[in-house]
Amino acid sequence: MKTLVVIGGSKGIGNAIINTLVDDYKIINLSRTEPELKHPNLIHYTCDILKDELPEIDSVDSLVYCPGSINLKPISRLSLDDFREDFEINVLGAVKAIQHYLEALKKGNKPSVLLFSTVASKLGMPYHASIATSKSAVEGLVKSLGAELAPTIRVNAIAPTVTNTDLASKLLRNDKMIENITDRHPLKKFLDPQEVADMAAFLLSDSAASLSGQIFEMDCGIVSFKI
Repeated sequence: MKTLVVIGGSKGIGNAIINTLVDDYKIINLSRTEPELKHPNLIHYTCDILKDELPEIDSVDSLVYCPGSINLKPISRLSLDDFREDFEINVLGAVKAIQHYLEALKKGNKPSVLLFSTVASKLGMPYHASIATSKSAVEGLVKSLGAELAPTIRVNAIAPTVTNTDLASKLLRNDKMIENITDRHPLKKFLDPQEVADMAAFLLSDSAASLSGQIFEMDCGIVSFKI
């Protein structure tokens, strides 16, 4: 059974990934809060990725970094600290995890790393300056590390549009906002965490053995189409 390290699996997309894969992987979750799921294949370490020492793990087959932020403000109200905080959680936390588990990944069975971007890195959207800047750096990291670590470790990212998680709750807080966001997408929907988890499961599997350095837009058409 392969070992999967998930950073930030207690909520949202990370939690959906754990629930999807826990029967087939030994999963080690690192997050500030413990997932509600109890399963013999799931081990939890309470950990703040930016502040705490990460546990030592001898062999890792896949690493998924899920923490993110949605800090939507006009540029006039964004402080340099806002940019720093978004960069730390989205980029430096991922770098810290990858560096810490790199040797363990190199010993893994067809190892891979999965990160998360956003459609706002491709589609210019008002009030997204800070998060789009950070997630664009994540995409650069994927490309660079995909090349550097080939052929041993695959590195990919998923760039979702609005996903129905606690993190996005302010964007989906009433029926009118839900209707507006749905209507903006050519497929007339936004994402459920399970859809993203299913894509993650594929990218971590041997079926994706030829894919590295790729950013997979799960955009419900908002980036791809103009209708």
